This record gives sequence, C-alpha cells and structure tokens, in this order.
Amino acid sequence: METVFIETTIPSYYVARRARDIVQAARQELTIEWWDNHSSRYELLSSQIVMDELARGEPTMAAKRLELLGNIPLLVISEPVIKIAEELLREGIVPQKAADDAFHIACAGVHRVDFLLTWNCTHIANPHNRHRIERCFTRYQITMPVICTPEEFIGDDYADHN
Repeated sequence: METVFIETTIPSYYVARRARDIVQAARQELTIEWWDNHSSRYELLSSQIVMDELARGEPTMAAKRLELLGNIPLLVISEPVIKIAEELLREGIVPQKAADDAFHIACAGVHRVDFLLTWNCTHIANPHNRHRIERCFTRYQITMPVICTPEEFIGDDYADHN
C-alpha cells in the first residue's frame, strides 16, 4: 500500500468553517472529497510536529483537527530528519520562519513516504522549490516523495485503483 504524509493544511482545511472565498471553499471541498472517498486507499502517516501545529489556535477547532489524525501513526523526527531539515533551512529552500515545513519535507523523505499531501503551495508544493528539494535529497541519496495537493490526487481519477 502506498503511503501519504499528511501535512498540517490537510486537517486544517477538512475541519475549517466554510470559507466565503471561492478558492478556499474549493480547497475545503477537495480536501473533504479526498479524505472521505480516497484516503482509505493509502497508509496515512504524519509527525508530532504536525500534531503540535494542529494543536495551536482556537481550542474547539484544534481538537477537531487533532481528532481527525488521532489514529494515524506518527513518524519519528530522527537525527537524519533534523539534519536534512536544517539543510533545507540553511540553503534557503525553506525560510526560517517556516521551519516546521522543512521538517515535514525532511520527515516524508527520510521515512521514504510515497506522497506528501499539502495545500502549502508557498513552501512545500511550490514548483520552484521542488527541484531544489530534490537536489538536496539527492545529496543524501533519498528519493523525494511526490509533493501534491488533494486536487492533483483527485485529478488523477485513480484509474489504476478502480
């Protein structure tokens, strides 16, 4: 079974109050569609850093986000994860202010996760960063996970899985 690293934005969009902004609303619907109808085809994984991020903010919404990931195994933030995250930050691939994002990327890579699912198109699912992340991973002989959004996953139509 293929593995998917669930990054913070996925449960955040899933439980969020319905947005008025059309793009945000579409992302929420796509996230719900993927989670409810497609996620069972994968082994879902995450990390304690994601859980810590989800715990921030308004307590009722934080509890809902945490509950969504309640039964998902958490990957270890090991020395190799820390080393690669620090390199992503040092090289400016991910800015210091978004250090958690570097850890999400490194964790998914070190643990050989097949997909990293995110709506973070600024630092993670950014086409300008993907090749820079891949170069960093290549130096450590790590295969980069496919970084994608729920929209890209659903757009695949799961032809091979039907």
